Amino acid sequence: MSFSLATNCYCSSPVICNAILNYNNNNHRNNHSHCSDAAFIKRAAELADKSAGCTSPHPNFGCVIATATGNVAGEGYLYAQGTKPAEVQAVEAAGEWSKGATAYLNLEPGDCHGDHTAVSSLVQAGITRVVVGIRHPLRHLQGNAVHALRNHGLQVEVLGEDLQSKIIEDARKSCLLVNAPLIHRATSRVPFSVLKYAMTLDGKIAASSGHAAWVSSRKSRNRVFELRSRSDAIIVGGNTVRRDNPRLTARHGGEYMPMRIVMSQTLDLPEEANLWDVCDVSTIVVTQRGARRSFQKLLASKGVEVVEFEILNPREVMEYFHDRGYLSILWECGGTLAASAISAGVIHKVFAFVAPKIIGGKNAPSPVGELGMVEMTQALDLVDVCYEQVGPDMLISGFLQPIPELTPVIPSENETFAIDPTVTPYESSIIFFYKTWDPYGAFSNFSPHPIQMLDDNGNYATWSTVEHFYQAHKFLGVNNPDAKYCTEKIKSARSPEEAARMGRSMQRQHPHLVRTDWENVKIDVMYKALKCKFSIYPHLNSMLLSTAGSVLVEASPHDLFWGGGREGEGLNYLGRLLMRLRSKFLGESSTSSESTCIAL
Repeated sequence: MSFSLATNCYCSSPVICNAILNYNNNNHRNNHSHCSDAAFIKRAAELADKSAGCTSPHPNFGCVIATATGNVAGEGYLYAQGTKPAEVQAVEAAGEWSKGATAYLNLEPGDCHGDHTAVSSLVQAGITRVVVGIRHPLRHLQGNAVHALRNHGLQVEVLGEDLQSKIIEDARKSCLLVNAPLIHRATSRVPFSVLKYAMTLDGKIAASSGHAAWVSSRKSRNRVFELRSRSDAIIVGGNTVRRDNPRLTARHGGEYMPMRIVMSQTLDLPEEANLWDVCDVSTIVVTQRGARRSFQKLLASKGVEVVEFEILNPREVMEYFHDRGYLSILWECGGTLAASAISAGVIHKVFAFVAPKIIGGKNAPSPVGELGMVEMTQALDLVDVCYEQVGPDMLISGFLQPIPELTPVIPSENETFAIDPTVTPYESSIIFFYKTWDPYGAFSNFSPHPIQMLDDNGNYATWSTVEHFYQAHKFLGVNNPDAKYCTEKIKSARSPEEAARMGRSMQRQHPHLVRTDWENVKIDVMYKALKCKFSIYPHLNSMLLSTAGSVLVEASPHDLFWGGGREGEGLNYLGRLLMRLRSKFLGESSTSSESTCIAL
């Protein structure tokens, strides 16, 4: 007796034959199911990518709700931290179709706020199955949501952990790509860095004279604006500032304006430059300790931040900006700095725009300077290379360093996942918090907890976050229609990041609209908002009280007023207010809502 599962069945027993046919049908259905899972996960990754270029930094989440028949019932993506989760948006869009449906998530939900909003929304909507593209890369969040969903009786599958195939691998890769910066943050101490340059067909980025406008086409330059808007910061060297006097804006490329960074060892920079205009976007100059003190004072007078390093090199600089919370940095520097960054191992991906032009010139600069290689066998190879025609130019992109594969820490079904102690690597009596994905991210004024406060007319007004409330109050009560406009615009900002950018920018551009007593009342304004927030959310109150005996430090290395500063030189007023609030709650026999705020 012989048979083939791939063709016809030759068998003397109909029972055995039927069993084999059933195996074939089930195997076909399983393959079809895995193909559908992979396709929906790739769609979730596409949705997640929509948030890039809006507000940053934050993980990119997308969610697709599909019925048993394979129809999409609802979709959503996280716009930014402090806004409605992708899962909530998707189940709201799906409505009754959520019952018995499958939810597809490119990334495991990350609950940093103690309210399990993403998980509970799926459970309450009647979702019965969840497919996750990749587990959360941050150790203290990894596995938590998967465990919680299974605990609620949902079937949860993590792509690639039970089945390996080319289509599954491609879907997983799409999930890795859309959160590559976050994954690099979880596995290294440097931000995800992209080197971008435009060159002629003969490998020149400028003529021998230094003239470089324009190597590439307008369409290519518009793509560069898009790349900028997807980055937390753009970095250039002193030569670029002297030669090109760039603005480094993200015009035409999204709503987000990245930080501008100039890296100069000697500070041999012009006194007048477009980058010293910080009305719309900030500039940071990093340099060697002691370089041109008088010029540093000049930059400071213009509002430019200067950061000194004992030894200025790309690795040290990137580690510093990693600690400032940046996820992704775009390098638009010349060949000398590019070579230094590549040699230091901090460049992960390359975008090269190749224009169909030849300019020649023995001394014309190339995109990458000396790397010390003498044989072609030493050349660095790109992986996952893509080719795309952009107008008349060819865009070649690829990874110098592949995205690290996550090694999941998978908790058993009977255990909870403890917070990774390395997140707060100092004394146990000090609790550090900074970004909203930190273990105590709910302490941040950017956390997604709306508050309602009495306004001047005795009516309750809803504020999306504490940060919205704080920034808008810079202009509140000023007898000027423009000040009222500023308040309303900040109040309607789509995320706390946008509210913060608006408030700071308006304060710089229109100081006459800021209330005259702002410096005297801003601490009270923040305390009032924090008190409301921790009064109306019991789980936040419990989290705050659980820190009794510990010092709370808002670990922002660059905010010297609300944060702790880079080397502990900051005033840490946010941490101070939280400890003051904690003492108040501990001193009360019972916690009740503040009289000027109500539960939502």
